[in-house]
Amino acid sequence: MIRVLIVDDQALVRGAFEVLVNSAPEMTVVGAAADGAEAIELAQRERPDVVLMDVRMPKLDGIEATRRIIAAGRERAESGGGSDSHSDAEVCGARVLILTTFDLDEYVFAALRAGASGFLLKDTAPAQLLDAITVVAAGEALLAPTVTRRLIEQFSRSPQPSRAPRVSLDGVTDREHEVLALVGRGLSNAEIAEHLHLASPTVKTHVSRLLMKLGARDRAQLVIVAYESGLLDQQPFPHAPS
Repeated sequence: MIRVLIVDDQALVRGAFEVLVNSAPEMTVVGAAADGAEAIELAQRERPDVVLMDVRMPKLDGIEATRRIIAAGRERAESGGGSDSHSDAEVCGARVLILTTFDLDEYVFAALRAGASGFLLKDTAPAQLLDAITVVAAGEALLAPTVTRRLIEQFSRSPQPSRAPRVSLDGVTDREHEVLALVGRGLSNAEIAEHLHLASPTVKTHVSRLLMKLGARDRAQLVIVAYESGLLDQQPFPHAPS
């Protein structure tokens, strides 16, 4: 059962999401918060698997709430997770899926930097939202493709010479460099496989090795690594194969 925490400052939106999530037999809502501060308290008490997080809220916004929730989960993991009764998801901490009406690049990157595993707009179809919760709960990242690719294109057009790589790519093979760059530019495993003429399982293996070597939490964090290491400045933005 996927445990979901809903965070939104609008009561009607919280209610609608709660009905939708509870309609899925494999999901249950364990709490609803009206602001970021309340979300942190509920996340600590209820240990959800996934947090549906709004961005603009009073008291504490969704970006800062995400940062604190992810940090708390990391601290629990580093300390051994506490009680043996906790599930693996609880020990690793909640995964945050950002939901917003604002299709703004600054929010996308801020959410990724804060540790979010997904970013969707609130006009996403209900079935797609439920699928997104399942994907994120399984430890994958989910980014709205059009938002992600436009974001990365903007980064590529606006290089920052003063930016210093925060993560060393020592030990990453040439092929893994190629895969990482394409992950960073928003391509799916299937698109990367076609672009590099590889089998999909091979790409999945490369991504798994990158996560391990770079200490990245999930695919969303690989996007950050690819950007901050300068890989996205080194080659033109590839179009997904048709």
